[in-house]
Amino acid sequence: MNKPLLAALAILATAGTSLAPAVAAPTATAPTVTAPAPAPAVRAVTFAGTVSLSNCSGSVVRLPASEDDDPALVMSNGHCLETGFPAAGQVIVDRPSSRTFGLLNSAGTKVGTLRANKIAYATMTDTDVALYQLTTTYGQIRSTYGINALTLNATHPVAGTAITVVSGYWKRTYACNVDGFAYRLKEGQWTWKDSVRYTSACQTIGGTSGSPVLDTATGGVVAVNNTGNEDGARCTDNNPCEVDQNGRVTVRKGINYAQETYQIPACFGLDSKLDLSKSGCVLPKP
Repeated sequence: MNKPLLAALAILATAGTSLAPAVAAPTATAPTVTAPAPAPAVRAVTFAGTVSLSNCSGSVVRLPASEDDDPALVMSNGHCLETGFPAAGQVIVDRPSSRTFGLLNSAGTKVGTLRANKIAYATMTDTDVALYQLTTTYGQIRSTYGINALTLNATHPVAGTAITVVSGYWKRTYACNVDGFAYRLKEGQWTWKDSVRYTSACQTIGGTSGSPVLDTATGGVVAVNNTGNEDGARCTDNNPCEVDQNGRVTVRKGINYAQETYQIPACFGLDSKLDLSKSGCVLPKP
């Protein structure tokens, strides 16, 4: 897993610049040309809505049908729980929690503290996710801090999509693409299904666990960052391996992974209430 580092690291932020193309002014004899339709607007990826945990990263997330008066949810990894890693096969539902989260604005500055009242759902079986229910609503967060929650996409991510991993712990972003999907991703005692594999540009580190993985073009959440193969070892802790439908094992040293989140909306109803019995809900059950 992308566990938090034991000591602070010096991180160099590289700022990119973009130049607008030069366009020559038409002469008096130039033919009239119809301008092409403008490209669809691209939502800039920022830190707004992400959170810092004591040991990981996370984000305030809403379901596509969430309303302003619904209790807000914070998403991170199951292995980021304050109570330690869930065992293989363990699913945690509606467990009281008073955990706090530092809410970040677009610049990555902490603007407030949010508090949970329970762990709504958490597991490291099939996926690696934790969803905390907060004592505040989406509307209250927006009115107090001017920050909107990030929206969970309800459709499967697509290979080749440009993505950005946004870490509230490090206040750092990682940009790459969805390289593909691992049928099974095995790490120690845990196995995850249909995991997102990044291209090599996303070199996530300890502390980025739980970061939302955003579709760079839309800002929608497509996955939650959780692990990477650090040393080239085979299927051990911190060295996950891919297992295909025929049981063939592939080790990709230096490659990092995330767990898909499109299944989550189908398991929640009104008022952010978890309902694992809902039609279409495929998250593991206790």
